[in-house]
Amino acid sequence: MALIHLQDKVAIVSGASRGIGEAIALAFAEAGAKVVVSSRKQEGVDQVAAKIKEAGGEVLAVAAHIGHVDQCQALLDRTISEWQRVDVVVNCAGTNPYFGPMLTIDEGAYQKTFDINLRGAFELSRRVTQTIIDRKGTGSIVNIASVAGMRASPLQGVYGMTKAAMIAMTRSMAMEFGSSGVRVNSISPGLIDTRLAAAIVQSDAAREIVTSRAALGRIGVPEELAGAALF
Repeated sequence: MALIHLQDKVAIVSGASRGIGEAIALAFAEAGAKVVVSSRKQEGVDQVAAKIKEAGGEVLAVAAHIGHVDQCQALLDRTISEWQRVDVVVNCAGTNPYFGPMLTIDEGAYQKTFDINLRGAFELSRRVTQTIIDRKGTGSIVNIASVAGMRASPLQGVYGMTKAAMIAMTRSMAMEFGSSGVRVNSISPGLIDTRLAAAIVQSDAAREIVTSRAALGRIGVPEELAGAALF
C-alpha cells in the first residue's frame, strides 16, 4: 500500500525503461499518479507501461531522446495533449558511455554525456515549470544525480562533471522556481545495481572496494530510491 497518495497528479519519468527510472515510474503509479514513461526506445517504455496497466494504473508510453531539445518539447506536448497538465518531472535519463581517464575521452562521448545527463534535464524541467506557472499550479522536479557529482570517482570524471552540474542546477532552480510553487530536489545515489553501473558491478575488484565503503556493506537496488522521489 502506498504511503503517499498522488491521485490526479501527472508525472513524467525520463529514463524509465529500466533500472532506477522504472522503479520510480512504478512507485508513482502505485501512489495513484498518471505516469508518462519515457526513454529512447518504444519497446522499452511499452514493457514498463504494460506492468503499470496490469496493476490498474494510468500510463502513457512515449519514446523520446532526452538529449535532443525538440524531443523534450515533443514529450511535453504529448503529455499535455493526453492529460492537459504536468505536475512532476523525474529526470532519470542518464548515460555513461565512457569509463576511463579524462585525458583520452573522445568528443562524441563527452558531448553525449552532457546532452543526456544535463542538457535534457535542464530543457525538460524549465519547459514543464513554465506550464505549471502558466496554470498557477504547483509541482515538483526531481533530478537523479549521483555521489560522483559530490566526490571524485576513479575513471568517471566526465560523468561526475555532469552530475555536479546537475546538483548546482537543482539548487539554482529551487531558488528561482520555489516562489512559483515548484519544488526542485535531487537524489544522489551511490552504486546501484543497474545496467549503467555494469562496468563496476560486474568487476569483482571494483565491487569489493565499493561495498567495503558502504554503510550497509552491499550495492543498492533501484527500488530503494523510489520513496525519496515520491516525496
